[in-house]
Amino acid sequence: MDGPASASSPVEFLLRRPPPRRRRLPLAGAFFAPTGLSGAPLLRALASLAAGLLAAPRPPSQPRNLAALGRRLALLDALLQSLLLDEPTRFSDAADLCFRELYVVLFRADLLVSYVASAGRAWALLRGPHLAASFRDLDAELAVVLDVLPAASLRLSHDAKGHLDLLRAQCRRRAPAQYHDPKEAALRDNLLAALHQLELGQPPDPSTLKSLLSSIGISDAASCQSETEYLEEQILTQEEDTDLLLVGGVLALLRYSLFSLFDPGNVKAARYWPSAGNVQRLPSWGGGSCDDTSFSVPKEFSCPISLDLMRDPVVVSTGQTYDRPSIIQWIGEGHSTCPNSGQVLADNRLVPNRALRSLISQWCGVYCFQYDSPESNEGMAECVATACSSKAAIEANKATARILVSMLVASSDSSKAVAAKEIRLLAKAGKQNRAFIAELGAIPLLCRLLPSLDQMAQENAVTALLNLSIYEPNKTRIMEQEGCLRLIVSVLQNGWTTEAKENAAATLFSLSVVHDYKKMITNEPGALEKLASMLKKGTPRGKKDAVMALFNLSTHPESSGRMLESSAVVALIESLRNDTVSEEAAGALALLMKQPSVVHLVGSSETVITSLVGLMRRGTPKGKENAVSALYEICRRGGSTLVRRVAKLPGLNTVIQTITLTGTKRAKKKASLIVKMCQRSQMPSPMSLGTNLRVVDHALVGNSSLRRAASFGSGELSNPVSISVPVP
Repeated sequence: MDGPASASSPVEFLLRRPPPRRRRLPLAGAFFAPTGLSGAPLLRALASLAAGLLAAPRPPSQPRNLAALGRRLALLDALLQSLLLDEPTRFSDAADLCFRELYVVLFRADLLVSYVASAGRAWALLRGPHLAASFRDLDAELAVVLDVLPAASLRLSHDAKGHLDLLRAQCRRRAPAQYHDPKEAALRDNLLAALHQLELGQPPDPSTLKSLLSSIGISDAASCQSETEYLEEQILTQEEDTDLLLVGGVLALLRYSLFSLFDPGNVKAARYWPSAGNVQRLPSWGGGSCDDTSFSVPKEFSCPISLDLMRDPVVVSTGQTYDRPSIIQWIGEGHSTCPNSGQVLADNRLVPNRALRSLISQWCGVYCFQYDSPESNEGMAECVATACSSKAAIEANKATARILVSMLVASSDSSKAVAAKEIRLLAKAGKQNRAFIAELGAIPLLCRLLPSLDQMAQENAVTALLNLSIYEPNKTRIMEQEGCLRLIVSVLQNGWTTEAKENAAATLFSLSVVHDYKKMITNEPGALEKLASMLKKGTPRGKKDAVMALFNLSTHPESSGRMLESSAVVALIESLRNDTVSEEAAGALALLMKQPSVVHLVGSSETVITSLVGLMRRGTPKGKENAVSALYEICRRGGSTLVRRVAKLPGLNTVIQTITLTGTKRAKKKASLIVKMCQRSQMPSPMSLGTNLRVVDHALVGNSSLRRAASFGSGELSNPVSISVPVP
């Protein structure tokens, strides 16, 4: 789902569509020689590694360097096989050391070849000089090892000596210029020339561009789509010395080519997300080379609760790992024990299991699944927007947007669905993209797709509107478009997919940032009712979208009546027990309780006060502030009965004292006012209110924040507790 990047910001919405992770370029000196191997076993390990490299298919990139490496490996393999024919039992220590170092060099060669094979063709062209330097370094390391190899102690045959001498000569005599392939350099220059044309506002000639891409190895929609995904991944990982603006320009050019030269409707979709234990025969994903379509999800990668492959593995206090949405739902249902071990959870903290997440990501890459890792989503939109900020990228994106908007006007229903998806992707990154997409007239055309019977067309249309709404002027365009708000609410109520409903809620959240639109959304039939329902019964992500929308809407002074009618207040009360949304729910209730009718409903709940105190104890600084504000409104407007209930609550004294010492400025002020109201209540309480007051010795305190804190006794539970009233 595209949605807010954080609960506090309505303007960061990210698309969750990262491609599988590829290998990164291996670093020199990053490997160790094998331990415990010497003599014949070490020689056999070397021969196996060399033979495997020779047998591997040769990728299309870096043909000159790969051919040269193949010749060296053939000579090395012949040398090793000659040594093995003599059935050696042991070598000198110097020879063993050289063979271990040779193993490291071959291992680096294997990783370098794998990197080149897995890299996108456009990326390999752009990184051509860096890859050539890696092959040059590899030759230099191989030459050093061969130079110090004690050939005399090995008693080599005449042929083996010839192989060794030739291998040494090949590693030494190659000039630096010979590592650069003229054909690949010419292709890179032509690619840069196409970008220069875009900078001048002149899209490249279609036939010339298609011929160039075909020469690179991009001949259809699937290969073009795969290349764009790979470049997005590289922008996110940002390898050292990467020219992001150049990569972003090529990315934008390939997106333009996808729609101007190819039929994007032919791109195959990625596989569905698998469940544990499933063994399926599935077609290979268009963007990868996954020939092995028989797979089984490893048990270690499956969530013990849902039994599905974990997207976001987290560790609970008992040390067990679960998928974040599943364990959040488990805790939200009132469970206080670990599902696997049965132990009591010491707290509700969830620590990301990054090591396991990395392993799952690698497994997904092998089987061509799209893995929406949270870490790869965080900052994706910002990174892509930064990379695509060059003049060439902006012009290419504009040209792409014109094609997509024209597809929304005159194409078939299936093409309109594809166009909506790509507008969604284009609008996810960059203020300029959002601006010119809207200026081209995309918003009314996307609105027409909201009632579509095609579930993907509807989902992508509402998500595209969500991403477009991040740009402030587009909020006005959406709200002023006749019927658009009604259609968004209709998707919220009856959307075909859960993601469509959640993104409709997120769109309302984004639009409600503008004060003038809060009342319009509040008064739209069904909007608050469905947000309340999602807050009660939605997924964790849906609940977050709903509570944030309700929080924004509650800031309007005239919203409380509709909030009561729609049961939104009841949903907010119930959400105080859900750690995922309790902070925003408390903030919304604090705002709404300025109306007596809301205070009466909130005060009638048996769990509200205890839930608020619990949030004051364990929440974030902002969450504590919201909880204190809500409790303050209860005491201020709920009458003496509610004040006495608050004053009697066990443990309140300790929580209030902590907040007056460590809370935000606003939380400290509200906490001190709560103490003051409790003191004025007529009924004695465990807090020893009324006559048993003890004033803090200000000379001992010597701190303004501590002087504002109420004294709650020595902290021993067996002693009566007293309060000193600070001067507000």
